[in-house]
Amino acid sequence: MNYSPTEMMTIAAARALSDNDVCFVGIGTPSAACNLARLTHAPRIVLIYESGTLETKPNVLPLSIGDGELSETALTTVSVPEMFRYWLQGGRITTGFLGGAQIDRFANLNTTVVGPYAKPNVRLPGGGGAPEIATSCGRIFIVMAQSKRSFVDKLDFVTSLGFGKGGDDRAKHGVNTQGPTKVFTDLCVLEPDPKSKELMVASLHPGVAREQVVDATGWPIKFAAKVGETPLPTAKELQVLRELYARTEAAHGEAA
Repeated sequence: MNYSPTEMMTIAAARALSDNDVCFVGIGTPSAACNLARLTHAPRIVLIYESGTLETKPNVLPLSIGDGELSETALTTVSVPEMFRYWLQGGRITTGFLGGAQIDRFANLNTTVVGPYAKPNVRLPGGGGAPEIATSCGRIFIVMAQSKRSFVDKLDFVTSLGFGKGGDDRAKHGVNTQGPTKVFTDLCVLEPDPKSKELMVASLHPGVAREQVVDATGWPIKFAAKVGETPLPTAKELQVLRELYARTEAAHGEAA
């Protein structure tokens, strides 16, 4: 069965969700994963977007949190202050789905700048609601393509807290939520070490060798004592995901 690394990454992330999740969704691959879960094994999942849309069921993937598709397919909408103060910071969201430009070994994320802050090589979209999502959701899933440009030894800027400097540093910042419990890449699935909180490879995608993961990581990456193999995508998962992308492309054209 033919599939792309991005499809494998998206499907692996979607499988981690269930009908019991209330999920704060990021744009891009996180949105694809969450909606794939909704359209397959988790039809009762509640998807929430930063713009204030609750129980959203988009037919195509949104281009941004301001995409009309979100409000048109939502059960209801609330103001952004209510979204953050009552829903997010009130502890009502089980799972936050995030991506980033850079991630370090302790799952801290950078979505602000690449290079020096005052004169960056690249200025990124910024934090948006990601810093609050990272600290207030019950747990965090991260979806990112893996390379030495994105999986770095030291972030150029810490936008969203993962486990800080590792160990109990997250708790020392007064943050009591679980933090990042899984990182899904196009090569593998990573999970934090229970004690040190450093990311370790828990599962390799089919056909991926350990050397590929090592070569795509900017720090000496560790592997779990027992590294599993990510199950292959099913025909149904691929069909539903590809149809979702096809509808999105038909609706948005090149902007998709």
